[in-house]
Amino acid sequence: MKWLISVWCAAALAWAMSFPALAASTSCDGLSSVSLPHATITAVHTVAAGAFTPPGGRGNGEGFKKLPSFCRVAATLRPSADSDIKIEVWLPVSGWNGKFQAVGNGGWAGTISYPAMSRALEHGYATSSTDTGHAGASAAFALGHPEKLIDYAYRSEHEMTVNAKTLIAAFYGSEPSRSYWNGCSTGGRQALMEAQRFPNDFDGIIAGAAANPKTHLDAWRIWMAQAMFKDQASVIPVSKFAMIHEAVLAACDGGDGLKDGLIQDPTKCHFDPRAIECKGGDAPTCLTTAQVAAARVVMSPAKNRKTGAEIFPGFEPGTELGWSRMLSGPDPYATAVDQFKYIVFGKPDWDWRTFDLERDVAAADAQGQGTLSSIDPDLSAFARHGGKLLMYHGWSDQDIAPRASINFYTRTLEATHGVPSNAAWVRLFMVPGMGHCSGGEGPNTFDMMTALEPWVERGSAPERIVASRITAGKVERTRPLCAYPQTARYSGTGSIDAAESFACKAQ
Repeated sequence: MKWLISVWCAAALAWAMSFPALAASTSCDGLSSVSLPHATITAVHTVAAGAFTPPGGRGNGEGFKKLPSFCRVAATLRPSADSDIKIEVWLPVSGWNGKFQAVGNGGWAGTISYPAMSRALEHGYATSSTDTGHAGASAAFALGHPEKLIDYAYRSEHEMTVNAKTLIAAFYGSEPSRSYWNGCSTGGRQALMEAQRFPNDFDGIIAGAAANPKTHLDAWRIWMAQAMFKDQASVIPVSKFAMIHEAVLAACDGGDGLKDGLIQDPTKCHFDPRAIECKGGDAPTCLTTAQVAAARVVMSPAKNRKTGAEIFPGFEPGTELGWSRMLSGPDPYATAVDQFKYIVFGKPDWDWRTFDLERDVAAADAQGQGTLSSIDPDLSAFARHGGKLLMYHGWSDQDIAPRASINFYTRTLEATHGVPSNAAWVRLFMVPGMGHCSGGEGPNTFDMMTALEPWVERGSAPERIVASRITAGKVERTRPLCAYPQTARYSGTGSIDAAESFACKAQ
């Protein structure tokens, strides 16, 4: 009998030892002694509920009053001799949902994304953000610093993720059950780069309005501005943008069978600015011949004049109210000019008026190979890993032409292989009337995380996501967002302001 007990105990011990040991949890203060590769923990402390105030005078903390108590960890990462990457990791003191959500940046980054971190924390996630390796919203950091450009392009996000997971495991005694990325604009580009370069970092990724390919995006932005600001006659006054928008709606609003102030699918709208050309002299209600020419450029894709190949898609009909973001003059969008000043040519005094589309796009692609040039659409490793990619883009995006996301989605379906079905791992949702990541005239409030989680965790792929139009705290309209290429179609009965009156249907 004793022999049997001994054998059983030995077998039980061997079985138990075959599993990784569950690490003991570490106190918040104790995290300061956690060893991280090529990293230094610079601050660790517990933040009381509602007591967080962003550093550096960025707000008074009013937007963070609902935050629960959390352990705040700051660290500096130096994966290269010239790296200086700041990260923060926030760990709920109680109520952790067992998951990790990393959040992305905007523009040239240069700051921790505190608002996005706060939203993740409020929903029970451990969360993290990085400044991508520099301070400030300009690309000047990259001048003469190729390693810092790599940090911005992809290394900082991956290094942050690895170190955040280590701190999560140390604090809670277990690794996160699921890891998610949530980003829009630059954050959307970071999302695609993570899926491509580091397919095992995340189980689910949200990529909104991805700034990709950044070399072509910024070239398109300058190309448009050149057409608008080449001389005084070509300039369309900001005061005329609303007039153009009304003309577009008059021509295309009813194209989907419903007059509702929204263009459901702008690709079906073929508006020619010549329709509002002045018959006599210039007037607030029309465009001069030179202004018509400029508007045509803005509403058309940038193409190589020699080969006809598309460089970047143009603004869709319906974006006109947002043109002032990049076309208010007298110079092009600074974010775009920075790329050519500091990264492509390395000349802070570079004059955007010398820009040549074909020549300088080629230079940007050559210089940005592996960093800011087009992201490889072959995401086979991410798909085989079981990852889910949820993309979205506003049809009225005034910053990044929305067909850029459709183009990448289409190329990804063609390039990704070795998975049973593309539909099982990637979805794209186009948002009628929404601007850049938010805003606009259409229903623009939705929660992609609530759509992504069931997909990752239970295999329930999203086909329809309800978006709301909220004004002064009141829901004015709801609409379904449909998995591309489907669009929302009115059933013919019920309120046009209620999502249940619409069905997702193929074009």
